Amino acid sequence: MHTPELAKTLEEKQELSIWFFCGLLTLVYGVVLVGQGLYDLGHPPATVLNELHPTLKWGALMTFFGAIYVIRFRPGKG
Repeated sequence: MHTPELAKTLEEKQELSIWFFCGLLTLVYGVVLVGQGLYDLGHPPATVLNELHPTLKWGALMTFFGAIYVIRFRPGKG
């Protein structure tokens, strides 16, 4: 038996988009890579083409796109 309050609550429930979680995961990975890239600036690893700083660049790119997806698909944005 449903009460009117419960029925209203069930109608207002909103599903979360999978893209929100994909954006959140990308954002977290990007922040971790930016941190590692900043650390690598002071302590460069002995790898080929390290002077291009790929970790920092990819981290910044992933952070940017992750933030866009989190903002775009955030729950309850109406």
